Amino acid sequence: MNIFFVSLGCDKNLVDSENMLGILHESGHQIINEEEEADIIIVNTCCFINDAKEESINTILEMAQYKKSGKLKALIIAGCLAERYREEILTEIPEVDALLGTASFPKILEVVEEITEGGQQVHFEALDRIPKLSTRRLLTSGTYTAYLKIAEGCDKHCTYCVIPSVRGNYRSVPMETLIEEANYLASQGVKEIILVAQETTLYGTDLYGKKMLPKLLEELSKIDGIAWIRILYCYPEEITDELIEVIRKEEKVIPYLDIPIQHASDRILKLMGRRTDQADLIRIINKLRKKIPGIVLRTTLITGFPTETEEDHQELMDFVRDMKFERLGVFTYSKEEDTPAAKLKPQILAKVKKQRQKDLMKLQQANVFENSEKQIGKIFDVLVEGRVADEEKVYIGRTYMDAPQVDGYIFFSSDEELISGDFVKVKVTSAKDYDLVGELVEGCVM
Repeated sequence: MNIFFVSLGCDKNLVDSENMLGILHESGHQIINEEEEADIIIVNTCCFINDAKEESINTILEMAQYKKSGKLKALIIAGCLAERYREEILTEIPEVDALLGTASFPKILEVVEEITEGGQQVHFEALDRIPKLSTRRLLTSGTYTAYLKIAEGCDKHCTYCVIPSVRGNYRSVPMETLIEEANYLASQGVKEIILVAQETTLYGTDLYGKKMLPKLLEELSKIDGIAWIRILYCYPEEITDELIEVIRKEEKVIPYLDIPIQHASDRILKLMGRRTDQADLIRIINKLRKKIPGIVLRTTLITGFPTETEEDHQELMDFVRDMKFERLGVFTYSKEEDTPAAKLKPQILAKVKKQRQKDLMKLQQANVFENSEKQIGKIFDVLVEGRVADEEKVYIGRTYMDAPQVDGYIFFSSDEELISGDFVKVKVTSAKDYDLVGELVEGCVM
């Protein structure tokens, strides 16, 4: 079969997609890039917020059109939207031939091989285990960077979030499985491993009775070929002194942490069901910056949460101004049915949420530009991502300060021929908006 695959949503969903692609590729099916030539189209969906739901639904409807205008024989929907809205999809989108829940993606080959026999197929496994795989992922994020999903689900039950209902409770992947996968990734040329989960800081508590992220980092650091280990989605209240010490001492674990805090008003944090208050956040952030030289902190915020007042918003603005996060993203609150936050009143008008988001991003822009100016004259190790189109001697890459897809880049000139995945030393010569500009340090291709 010729199969066209669409992966939507987060990097954790991308890992599931790559596992499905690996299963299909190993079984002889052809993964193609032209949807009009596909016998089967698979859409791995997201439903975290309204915008994600709309993107998933619009993509499904767009792909369904190829049953009329292309060669499409079957349309398969997987992932979070399928898990959450299974009945609605089957009822309202009759073009869909199969649904796979979030824990059922290993059945993709079975579905593909049986789907042409007719009739809708529905597979939803219990959300209480980690799926076991006997095949290797088909990497889609380049051969030098890969995500390593270390756990599934979440136990936090924040009042705005649907993740526990579509992904289940927290389940860690056994450490030996992760080490084996990381070794495989290194053998394929991967140099940067990015640890992801709904929450990475709780890794191991369900399997080993204690937090094992520090131990996992130490074991991953032993793998030849891996140069950078990046950690995303660390809940601030779960960051331990042991974790801080491992980040500080292990050279491969880069000093970059993503710590989603969501807000800084104690009242809003409590309504969100978060486990920290503003004083906790300030203490944790200051400790990280004191203990880990050069650390880059990324966070995400939600603005327009129900009942948020102008005073709450100004408190968050003051916090962002004072903390000067190196990297920050802002989402407007999305009202999700069957969550406690959806029942809170008053809900905030869309135009107010949008304006508050703009206020925060404008403030953060000033923080970023100020931080970028401080980098001028410094020399960084840079992971080459490619050459700028139409610019023969200009390359694009990332420093340790920037995660793929969400942060900035460094553009630099080089008379030497470079390839994606090279590590080079680059001197920063200027800053432009969210990006840096530099030049290759001669003789420093690593």
